[in-house]
Amino acid sequence: MSSVKTLLITGVSSGFGRALAEEALAAGHRVIGSVRSEQARNTFEALAPGRSVGRVLDVTDFEAIDGVVAEIEATVGPIDVLVNNAGYGHEGVMEESPLDEMRRQFDVNVFGAVAMMKAVIPGMRKRRRGHILNITSMGGHITMPGITYYCGSKFALEGISEALSKEVRALGIFVTAVAPGSFRTDWAGRSMIRTPRSIPDYDPLFDPIRKAREEKSGKQLGDPVKAARAMLSVIASDNPPAHLLLGSDALGLVREKLSAIGGEIDAWEAVSRSTDG
Repeated sequence: MSSVKTLLITGVSSGFGRALAEEALAAGHRVIGSVRSEQARNTFEALAPGRSVGRVLDVTDFEAIDGVVAEIEATVGPIDVLVNNAGYGHEGVMEESPLDEMRRQFDVNVFGAVAMMKAVIPGMRKRRRGHILNITSMGGHITMPGITYYCGSKFALEGISEALSKEVRALGIFVTAVAPGSFRTDWAGRSMIRTPRSIPDYDPLFDPIRKAREEKSGKQLGDPVKAARAMLSVIASDNPPAHLLLGSDALGLVREKLSAIGGEIDAWEAVSRSTDG
């Protein structure tokens, strides 16, 4: 197969989606990017006329996704790589955060991603080739107070990605869950939805976390362009990973979490074994 691929990336107007689209175009690939408006579509298509192709799509419009993907495959060409990048962060203490905000978080971060995967897999399965990248988060491996719904959505997408990879690998389709740490994107800025505070009992825990996150926004260690290049190297690999952490902070924090889990398993091993018949 040619090294030039056709990528479908959701959410290419900013953040990782924009960085990956620009790096992929610079490398000679063709990119179909989902956007939320005709103006954004025109802006995206001006990046590389003929190779940057925009489609207006809301990933929570589940009824529209199959038709959009079918139209892309019929008029643009086969989709080699799907990158589920569209998503956002929700910040809020769980007790204070309405269930409707959790539903919205999962609709975008989980159900939208799954709907996109279900739309592209039939073509990839027929061609016996394809690659799906799901942009999760180190918050899909570790947890932090105040972003409970977000962590839940990313844990879900990590698990779905891993299970799906086992279902489709024999069909020539790779699935990689890409978990970035802290990067200089809009995640903690305009892309984050914040639930208003209402219960003072949580102030000592939550207020310093929110303040630190706001102060750090835009100054994170991670470079989105370097993340995009890392993702392109995964796409080009003959043996891509099922899980990829991006950023030294993600590496450190996830390793620390795995070590803590191992210690807890060891400490409670006797109780765990006691339940065997």
